[in-house]
Amino acid sequence: MIGRIQRSADFERVLAKPGCARSAHFAVHHLPQSPSAPRYLSTRSSTAGVDLSTCDAQINPQPVDDCPAPVDEAWLGLVIPKRLARRAVTRNLLKRQIRGLFGSAEAAALPAGLWVVRLRAPFDRKQFPSASSEALAALVRSELRQLLQRLQRPPRSAAAAASPAPTGVV
Repeated sequence: MIGRIQRSADFERVLAKPGCARSAHFAVHHLPQSPSAPRYLSTRSSTAGVDLSTCDAQINPQPVDDCPAPVDEAWLGLVIPKRLARRAVTRNLLKRQIRGLFGSAEAAALPAGLWVVRLRAPFDRKQFPSASSEALAALVRSELRQLLQRLQRPPRSAAAAASPAPTGVV
């Protein structure tokens, strides 16, 4: 199962990096880190310095809730701005398609870390007059599948290093 990025600080960290892959309408950003701990876990209560117990209890240096999230898991965040997808129906359709594809077996080969999918261009309203048409859903699915294929392909420099150079001898 894929987790959801919920904190704005995590979105800002990931979006500060350049995109990994782009299509006509989407951009994908990746950061190989785990999400930051929520603020309520990092603050201590007002009784932290007061000894409330009368017995000799062991003091743990780090509470269990402060343990960082596992890095071996993928976390997904979505950025679908209202200025690019005016209708809520369209935004919800895009979010469902993205979550469905990133939760599928096709995306299981992606490396762990924080992933953000960002809508970067609007869909033509003349071509898709219905806000949640099957044609729009099919176009979004095919575009996202192409992005996933690009992400699963090794970078060109790594592919060139893996293949042996031709020797010229037959």
